[in-house]
Amino acid sequence: MKNELDRLDPRQVANFLPHRYPFLLVDRVEQLEAMKRIVATKNVSWNEPYFTGHFPGDPVMPGVLQIEALAQTAAILGFASQPELHEQGGSVLLMGLDKVRFRRKVVPGDVLRLDVEVEQQRGNTWRVRGIATAGEERAAEAIILAAFQSPEAG
Repeated sequence: MKNELDRLDPRQVANFLPHRYPFLLVDRVEQLEAMKRIVATKNVSWNEPYFTGHFPGDPVMPGVLQIEALAQTAAILGFASQPELHEQGGSVLLMGLDKVRFRRKVVPGDVLRLDVEVEQQRGNTWRVRGIATAGEERAAEAIILAAFQSPEAG
């Protein structure tokens, strides 16, 4: 490891995001290269609250939650890359999604690998490419546009 932020355990992940159960969709960060790339995981378990209705007898993780997991992963990368913004209590706003595709069902027992890479950064606006895989198969992908802002901008 190059530094203490190369990997984040669940407590450290929760430190970077305001989300909490049942909406915290990132369990662990496996790799993090500031301003460039992050790889995180989400363990998809049977007790996820959305499985009771999506779908009984054939549980599937909703695609929008797969994209949300990618967006949360991107937020971690942005805050880890800008520690002063994170320490000041900055926030991140989802601005847009492009080229969203769903390729495979994500089901209980899957480990969703969340791979996010920065494509462009202009000021506080970031465009990233996110790819979620389950096993060796691509499950979802999207281009995510987000804006990071300081607390004063709020």
